[in-house]
Amino acid sequence: MTGALTKDGARTARDPGRSALGTTAGNAARDAFRRVQRHFSPAVALAGKFAGQGAAEAAASGAEITLTDGRRMLDFGSYAVTLLGHRHPAVTEAVRRQLDAMPVSSRSLVNPVTAEAAERLSEHLGGRLRRVYFGVNGSDAVEVAVKLARLASGRPRVLAVRGAFHGKSLGALALTHHGRFRAGLEPVLPHATHLDPRDPDAVRRACAEGDVAAVVFEPVQGENGVVPLDPGVLARWCEDAHAAGAFAIADEIQTGLRRAGEPSLALHAGLPVDAVLLGKPLGGGVVPISAAVCSDELYRPLLDDPFRHSATFAGQPLCAAAVPAALAAVEGLAGQGETISGRLRAGLAELRRTHPDAVTGTRGRGLLWGVDFASPELSGEVQIGLAQRGLLVSPCLSRPETLRLLPPLVATRADVERAFDALSAAVGAAAVEVSR
Repeated sequence: MTGALTKDGARTARDPGRSALGTTAGNAARDAFRRVQRHFSPAVALAGKFAGQGAAEAAASGAEITLTDGRRMLDFGSYAVTLLGHRHPAVTEAVRRQLDAMPVSSRSLVNPVTAEAAERLSEHLGGRLRRVYFGVNGSDAVEVAVKLARLASGRPRVLAVRGAFHGKSLGALALTHHGRFRAGLEPVLPHATHLDPRDPDAVRRACAEGDVAAVVFEPVQGENGVVPLDPGVLARWCEDAHAAGAFAIADEIQTGLRRAGEPSLALHAGLPVDAVLLGKPLGGGVVPISAAVCSDELYRPLLDDPFRHSATFAGQPLCAAAVPAALAAVEGLAGQGETISGRLRAGLAELRRTHPDAVTGTRGRGLLWGVDFASPELSGEVQIGLAQRGLLVSPCLSRPETLRLLPPLVATRADVERAFDALSAAVGAAAVEVSR
């Protein structure tokens, strides 16, 4: 990483790397911020200026993003998309081959690329859930799963969990718990109930009313601050849902595909779910794709009428081509993920010991970790300080005192050490700033 550093690791204003690409790069960044402000949002432009310290992203490879001024930032964020880092060569090559052959589908003919992707994904999860619907983003997978549950059961109500995040489209938003995302949009999809995650009897009581189609849960609530749900409670919920003729759906859009250590946390725990929802890293960090991997029973409405739910770009071959390559790459790096996870656990424990007044808690598994700070103000200062020191992380909009660390499987020992150097320096500097 180029440029002079201060004693606490912050970058000085006179960074040689900032002028390395000359005036053209500076103009590119300024034009980008101007266009974002004009066509998207001034707040987004301002946040981007803070994150890039006046530069914009220009290229990326592996665990690093290169900015328009030539600096490189370590990407432990990207909201869990880049599990394989940026531009993993196997995934990039698979997508490039498909681009040269046939990027979109006629929708009238069978496409073997999409068919293979579905088979590989079902096998990756053990084969019991063999029906697949491909979407573009996580909300797509949530929407189709809820729609199938209501159609297959003939019932309207869906149960979710307090603290849940399932997306922001109007259907998925009904299951998302935080009021920030729902404000001004009520009423959203009716017949959604949020349960206390500590109550094993909650599903049984809700189902007693006879109108429940499904219970939907995240094994680990990522947006809520990396909060794991009790597997024992989830097992009871699945059993009670099935006993009442309702479905159980695991939303692993953030946690799945070994982000949290296993291909599926729900299936690894032996939960008898009727669907696992996947997204974010499914396209290998190269293309957008999501999936609802379902049982025959839940998928029945689409067996009876395959046009009951469809989308023009669902399962397009350009994105589907990435799936087998991404799954193979993730499995090939699984051992490295375990090593990185161990280093993260030890490093975060040390961070909390070093800064006990600032860091109030850490938790996580695999390559998904949350760090709690003493206040949202302190968390914000830490995030700014990390950007200054060349480390990107993901905030939790539902829980502003928490930051998420989401390193890729391709991160090296040096990358992890660099991240913790930046964390320790940023936390120390932020604590001083907030105490003034």
